[in-house]
Amino acid sequence: MPRPRFARLPEAHRKTILRAAVAEFAAYGFADASLNRIIEAAGISKGSFYYYFDSKDDLYAHIARQTLTELIEREGPFAVPSPMAEAETFWDVLSDYYLRLMRALVADPVVAALVRGWIAAVGSPELAEVQRALEQAGWPWFLSVLTVGQQIGTVRTDLPSDLLLAVVFGMGQAMDMWLIGSGAGQGGTARMPVDEAVPALVGMIRRALQP
Repeated sequence: MPRPRFARLPEAHRKTILRAAVAEFAAYGFADASLNRIIEAAGISKGSFYYYFDSKDDLYAHIARQTLTELIEREGPFAVPSPMAEAETFWDVLSDYYLRLMRALVADPVVAALVRGWIAAVGSPELAEVQRALEQAGWPWFLSVLTVGQQIGTVRTDLPSDLLLAVVFGMGQAMDMWLIGSGAGQGGTARMPVDEAVPALVGMIRRALQP
């Protein structure tokens, strides 16, 4: 988390620092990004940087959290499927939600690069903490969806809910990395268009969760 001093900076100054950081992380990834280049591009001293953030990890964590939160808010709302829905409708709704997010990601190379770097930087405690915080923030929604799926009879009930959600989060992370990394749908050497990949990947989750 940025230090309180960062929040007290003028908005234009904050944006200059964050723009410099986003450009560097998007171009080089988390591991190869240079804090010195960020500081130079932002026009601040190294001493000033540590006045606002604890480390490069801390800065990246802040950017990743802010970027993903804005993306989800921009593409929302994501209502819980109706418990009166048929099984096929339930999974179609979830597939549509996932497709909306993936289309937004592949359409924005900068955001896609940040997410790809974040997923790849598994060794950073700061980024692991951001991931846990984002998962916990979405936990009530996922739990509600899981409960509806169980009521409909399309999600298994023989295993604890937290285990089922852990499986979903793990598969989702692998799928996100594959989709973003493969250039699906937008240039590169796409192995499968995103509009085809998402239903197939959601089908994998369905098979893992079905009774």
